[in-house]
Amino acid sequence: MDNKDLTSLTNIIQNRRTIKPFMMNGHKIPNGHIASILELADWAPTHGYTEPWRFVVYENPSEFCSAHANLYKENTAADEFNDGVFTNLSQQGDKASHVIIAIMKRGTLPKIPAFEEMAATACAVQNLLLGATALNMASYWGTGGMALKQPMKDFLLLGDEDSVMGILYLGYADQHPEGKRTIPLEEKISWVK
Repeated sequence: MDNKDLTSLTNIIQNRRTIKPFMMNGHKIPNGHIASILELADWAPTHGYTEPWRFVVYENPSEFCSAHANLYKENTAADEFNDGVFTNLSQQGDKASHVIIAIMKRGTLPKIPAFEEMAATACAVQNLLLGATALNMASYWGTGGMALKQPMKDFLLLGDEDSVMGILYLGYADQHPEGKRTIPLEEKISWVK
């Protein structure tokens, strides 16, 4: 890797931003671009080659959003049900191009702790998000609604040790927010000599 490669990689990493689905503009991403970023996801680090990441891709976000809202409605007690949450879940993907459910599929090697499988899947998601940034896509990684609850696992036919790692909304946006860090880097690093 030379300085040009590092500069390009730095630019992509520093420009990756969370852009909420309602800020997307509704334009469709070519499926080939989605396939390309999924290929990048597949190159995440993996202990023991378990490759625990799995992705469910919805080309029609409204299909998933409707199912997500209904899971909320069917699995929420009447006194806790909130019409606003239901509506938000129903409409969250209205301006997104694709929705991808990121899943950690637990491997069969018991010596590998579950947290390593989750970390590997998170790395796969990060690869996907960086690829999306390189292709000028907007992205949002959410865990709200029913994403981390048992009814979603049941809906996705997941095993007991599998986990939903989040819901990724992808699209295009007309504006991209500026990045910032609130804690100086020096406060996050300890050098040992």
